[in-house]
Amino acid sequence: MAKKQDDMLDSVSKVKLTGSDYVIRGIGYVFISLFAIASIFPFLIILGTSFETEENIIAKGVTLIPRNFTTAAYDLVIKGGTIWASYGLTIVLTVTGTLIGLFICSMTGYALQRRDFPFRNGISFFVYFTSLFQAGLAPYYLLMTQGYHLNNSYWAVLLPLMVSSWLIILMKNFAKSVPHELTESGKIDGAGDFKIFVSIVLPMLKPGLATVGLFLALGYWNEWYQSSLFLQNMTVLPLQYRLYKIVNEASSLKNSVASQYVDVSNLPSESLKMATAMMTTGPIIFLYPFVQRYFIGGITVGAVKG
Repeated sequence: MAKKQDDMLDSVSKVKLTGSDYVIRGIGYVFISLFAIASIFPFLIILGTSFETEENIIAKGVTLIPRNFTTAAYDLVIKGGTIWASYGLTIVLTVTGTLIGLFICSMTGYALQRRDFPFRNGISFFVYFTSLFQAGLAPYYLLMTQGYHLNNSYWAVLLPLMVSSWLIILMKNFAKSVPHELTESGKIDGAGDFKIFVSIVLPMLKPGLATVGLFLALGYWNEWYQSSLFLQNMTVLPLQYRLYKIVNEASSLKNSVASQYVDVSNLPSESLKMATAMMTTGPIIFLYPFVQRYFIGGITVGAVKG
């Protein structure tokens, strides 16, 4: 199959282009370039404003190039060194949750599309049902704290984000692209279900794994809500929640009664927001180029398969 695709690509690449084809391609490249510049421009503004002084931001607004370069916002975030522990914790949660979540979602999606699985319709109904209806915050909080006893535990952040009904449905659609004849040939050769899944199915689910893995990684990296509910007394907090608390504390101090007695005019509250945005989006944005090829292909397959 791969050889046929390569032959088709070679035949397409050998087609001679006319003058109108070059014009259309040129116009397309121009529009794509303008769209890329428009997309990256806000990111560059955030970067430039994060190095600007608080006085200039209030007086003149955001900027692309800092008028008065300063690292006060980054110094405030890094001060104390706790931010690096939060980075480490978030990386561990992201890697662990993504790998385990991928394995669970892929196994569940594969099982639910198997023709010989007798309970697939009933289980699929419960998966779809949970994607439409939720109990609410109060029952969920009581379940996590009094039922599972996960208050002040990192498991309260790791477990809820590991599996979602939408990701299972998405992986189920990806698994439909695996020919049933391949799994049957594995059974004829004497392989068990788990062996077939690991050796035959998983290698063919690379686009789906990349797509679901990116969603899982982004979910863990940007997580702060679960932490705010269940990690009240923890010394090391996930990155997003740590930065959220830093920004809130700076804003509260600037607007508190203490500001009448202490000079807080130089406290970088606005540039601090930009600096925290850079520190959170910077590392995870480098993940996308590695999975872009699979991600685009995976979105296409997931959208077409019913």
